Amino acid sequence: MANSEIPKPAIRWHIAVFLAPAVLVYTAIMIIPLFGTLQLAMYKVVEGESLFVGLENFQKLFGDERWSASFWNALANNTWFFVVHMLVQNPIGILLAALLSSPKLRMAGFYRTSIFIPTILSFVIVGFTWKLILSPLWGIAPDLLGSIGLKSLYTPWLGKEEYALTTLALVSVWQFVGIPMMLIYAALLSIPDEILEAAECDGVTGMAQFWKVKLPLILPSIGIISILTFVGNFNAFDLIYTTQGALAGPDFSTDLLGTFMFRTFFGFQLQLGDPNMGSAIASAMFVIILIGVSIYLFGIQTRLRRYQF
Repeated sequence: MANSEIPKPAIRWHIAVFLAPAVLVYTAIMIIPLFGTLQLAMYKVVEGESLFVGLENFQKLFGDERWSASFWNALANNTWFFVVHMLVQNPIGILLAALLSSPKLRMAGFYRTSIFIPTILSFVIVGFTWKLILSPLWGIAPDLLGSIGLKSLYTPWLGKEEYALTTLALVSVWQFVGIPMMLIYAALLSIPDEILEAAECDGVTGMAQFWKVKLPLILPSIGIISILTFVGNFNAFDLIYTTQGALAGPDFSTDLLGTFMFRTFFGFQLQLGDPNMGSAIASAMFVIILIGVSIYLFGIQTRLRRYQF
C-alpha cells in the first residue's frame, strides 16, 4: 500500500493582498508619525543644532513650575470634559435608544435621523453656531429664556471661567449624543427574541424588562462606548479652538491637552513654537490614552464578557 502524504495547507496569499493597503495607509498616517513624535520629544534645539536630551523635556513638562501648571490645568480640564460626557451623554444615549427601540413608537426613524444629524456637522459650524446662540450681545439664548420667564438664569456662559468648560462640554454632548444612541440601539435590536419572550412569560415587561434583561446584555456595548468616549475626549481640540481660540479662554479655563499641545508646538501670538516640547505633550497624551485603554481591555472587558449571549 503506497504511503499517502498529508497535503500541506495552502498559503493564503490573498489575505495579505487584501490587508496590505489598509496596513500601509495605517502605518503611513499613524505608526510612523507616532514614532516620529516620540523621537522628536527626546531632542531639543541648542544654538540651531538638534541635540539628544533623553527624558529632559518630560522632566521639564512635569517638573518646571511654568510648564507643569499649564499641563495639570489642561489635564484637569480634560478629565472634567470626559466626566461630563460620561454622566450626561452616554446615559441620555442609552435612554434615547431604549425609547426608540420600542415597537409602539411612531416615526422612530425620523427621530433617530434628527438626533444623529449633528454628529455629521463640522466642528466649525457647531462651534460658531453655539457661540452666536449664547452671545450676550446678539445671541438668541437671552430672548428664549425670557420668553418662558427664565431670563434671570441667563449669564454669558462662555465668558465666565466657572461655566465655560461645562458649557462647551454640553455643546459637545448635544453634537455627539447620536453616536451612543445608535450603538446601543443596534445592540438592543440584536438581543434574541427568545430571551425577551421568556422574560414576558415570567411577567417581566416594560422598564423592568430593560433593567433586568436588556441592560445586562448590552453592557459590553456600553463598555465600548465608554472607551470610545474616553479616547475621543482626551483627543478633543476642534470645538475649543473654534469657540475660544488657541488661548482657550477665559484665562485658560477651557484649555485642554490638545489646545495646550497646539500652542506649544506651533506657537501662538508672542509664544514661539517649540516642536520638541509639543511632541513631549503629545507623547504624554498618548501614554494617558494608552493607560486608559489598557485598563479597560484588561480590567473591565474581561468581566463584561460574562454578559454576552
